[in-house]
This record gives sequence, C-alpha cells and structure tokens, in this order.
Amino acid sequence: MRRTLQLAAIGTVAGLFSGLFGVGGGSVVVPLLILWMGYGERVATGTSLLAIGLLAAAGAAIQAGYGNLHVGDGLLVGIPALAGVVGGTALQQRMPQERLSLLLAALLVAVAVTVLV
Repeated sequence: MRRTLQLAAIGTVAGLFSGLFGVGGGSVVVPLLILWMGYGERVATGTSLLAIGLLAAAGAAIQAGYGNLHVGDGLLVGIPALAGVVGGTALQQRMPQERLSLLLAALLVAVAVTVLV
C-alpha cells in the first residue's frame, strides 16, 4: 500500500509539473523514482517513458481545448524525437551505470542553473 501511495504521489507531482511547465517525465519522475523508490536509472527511465506517454496525451488534449496546440509543429518536433529516443535508449544500454548517473546529475544541475539564471 505504501509503495502504491508513493508512486501515486510521484505521478501527481509529475502531472502538476507537466501542466504548469510542460515537464514532468525525465525531470520529475526519474529523479523521484531513483531517490524515493530506489529504482536504478535504467528502470526509472523506462518507467518514466510510459508515464510521459500518458502525461503527454492528456496534456496535449487539455491544451488543445484551450487553443494552445500547434499540431503540425508538435509533429515536426515529435517525429524526429522518436529517432532520438531509439538512439538514446541504445546508448543508455551500452553506458556504464556510474557514467549514466553522473550525466543525469549534470543534466539536472544544468537545468536548475538555467532556470535560476
């Protein structure tokens, strides 16, 4: 029961951040799954990708209702992103766990600094 509540809390926070800022998967779900739930980076990433799909579909539908969606531009970004996710996943599977952890930490720090500046 506790695990279910923790995962639901992670999903709620991710959904809130997704609705507010357009982020939620990699920047919220992955770190929380790693820090709070003890997942490894690879499992957290895979789990997050499923959550991102659900978040993205719901968020896009809601934003469309407000008139905030450019379908053509979304497709122009999203279709090449599919190739990127295939390449990124293949690279992740070949990368040592320690290097993957350091890259994730560096990315989060860079994002935090960018947002603060």
